[in-house]
Amino acid sequence: MTAAAAFFYLFAGFAIASGFMVIAARNPVTSVLFLILAFVNAAGLFVLMGAEFLAMILVVVYVGAVAVLFLFVVMMLDVDFAALRQGFQQYLPIGGLIGAIFAIELILVVGSWAIDPGIVRTPIGQTAASEALTNTQALGRVLYTDYAYFFQIAGLVLLVAMIGAIVLTLRDRPGVKRQNIAVQNARTQGMAVENRKVPSRQGVEV
Repeated sequence: MTAAAAFFYLFAGFAIASGFMVIAARNPVTSVLFLILAFVNAAGLFVLMGAEFLAMILVVVYVGAVAVLFLFVVMMLDVDFAALRQGFQQYLPIGGLIGAIFAIELILVVGSWAIDPGIVRTPIGQTAASEALTNTQALGRVLYTDYAYFFQIAGLVLLVAMIGAIVLTLRDRPGVKRQNIAVQNARTQGMAVENRKVPSRQGVEV
């Protein structure tokens, strides 16, 4: 067994085990940590396939942003998970039905999957290799030429989602202070800073 094959089985095994533990762990914080481990092992598989840029993007975006955000949200929110599990038995039949449908679809897709021998003999990255392009340069050429419009549409979708999140969080709620941008911009140096003479051994009333 070569070193590449050994690393493939190592990363693949840890990724499958981590994915199983994400849904099997009872503690949601533990589930998020196993999710991070699954992302890291998937990044290792990308490196073995020669897609180092996708591996770094997976680590930076999903591990460094999304998974860590999930972790902070789960740790900061005071969620009563015992109360959430009370209705588990009620939705178990429909959940089992949906899971069975997904399993049948996966079996049909995997059973009908076929690999063209020509693809194995002629790798997709042969053109990029002949031009001495790196993986990042090849992806950049494809994104900004053949899929430029789709790339811009994806950016607009993310922009709309960000604006929607801001609008939802800026609504008026009782007991929650909001910033007044006009008042903050109108502040002068005299309003912001005040010099006081403090007598010795006496405090300052704020």
